[in-house]
Amino acid sequence: MKLKSVFDATEIKSEFESAGINSNFAIPIWKYVIQNPDCVWDEIPSLPSAAYTILHSKFKTLTSSLHSLFHSSDGTTSKLLIKLQNGAFVEAVIMRYDTRLGMCGGKPRPGGIRSTLCISSQVGCKMGCTFCATGSMGFKSNLTSGEIVEQLVHASRIADIRNIVFMGMGEPLNNYNAVVEAVRVMLKQPFQLSPKRITISTVGIVHSINKLHNDLPGVSLAVSLHAPVQEIRCQIMPAARAFPLHKLMDSLQTFQKNSQQKIFIEYIMLDGVNDQEQHAHLLGELLKTFQVVINLIPFNPIGSTSQFKTTSVQNVSSFQKILRETYKIRTTIRKEMGQDISGACGQLVVNQPDNKKTPGAVELPDIEDLHL
Repeated sequence: MKLKSVFDATEIKSEFESAGINSNFAIPIWKYVIQNPDCVWDEIPSLPSAAYTILHSKFKTLTSSLHSLFHSSDGTTSKLLIKLQNGAFVEAVIMRYDTRLGMCGGKPRPGGIRSTLCISSQVGCKMGCTFCATGSMGFKSNLTSGEIVEQLVHASRIADIRNIVFMGMGEPLNNYNAVVEAVRVMLKQPFQLSPKRITISTVGIVHSINKLHNDLPGVSLAVSLHAPVQEIRCQIMPAARAFPLHKLMDSLQTFQKNSQQKIFIEYIMLDGVNDQEQHAHLLGELLKTFQVVINLIPFNPIGSTSQFKTTSVQNVSSFQKILRETYKIRTTIRKEMGQDISGACGQLVVNQPDNKKTPGAVELPDIEDLHL
């Protein structure tokens, strides 16, 4: 019998409650496993005797393992290649930001290094976005909630994780129940992340957006829009055919009305496809009644066979200027991190790793560049 992850909250709580054990005992178990990664069940103190029997027979401390760890040359990004119990691989990426950069009120900004973890929700992805390496893998499988949480467990041993973004491999809202359960675990002890520091990204799964705020109040929503009109979205994002732009915008309007939160709009800049001045104006008109932050993302090439090219820095800046000055929409340009370890946006795709490669090497592609 395949053992389950102890971080699969529904499973362990169900087993405990069936045995008459208080399900809150899961919390000290999680805490102990995080602090003692190589522990065995009998080392965990002060559990009911029946709990040890259940843990031995049905659960593992971790069902996944850190296969390889790669660091970018500038030290800002670390990519984790994680091997799952079934032999498949996913990637998670740690991105470090220095909040002290720049000035605030004429004085140096307070703060320090903050780490954000980019998490995967699936092995592969069925959305088929033509600019994303993960899409080229096709869909392999959903991750369990425990496998999603375990990415945070592995990453927490490398950095103090402050923020979570579900922007790794897979479409989070196509694995809705597992993602919701994993986030709920992250919000509780021992992780205790703030909901405002967790962002779930989607290409626009309308029926799931419609229930997300009720299931995870306070958690931020990011939408991979990438084009201001349906025709271009369908061209570069085949899944958009199932979720017409007008229906997506209606769902975002409802989400914003109910949540009173800003929505993050992700927009990848593809040379000659969606990066011209007319596209900026169309995007501004589409979003001018919303409270949004637009994040312009320079395209990261996927090997030498990519059909797209990166937009020039000048065109990205001009696009940003139109949105800011004409439509008064807050618009940022994403700082690219981890390109030298294929850890940047759109580069995650899992190749079967070569066991001879040693941690620290940079030859392995990013999650979106890895092929199974």
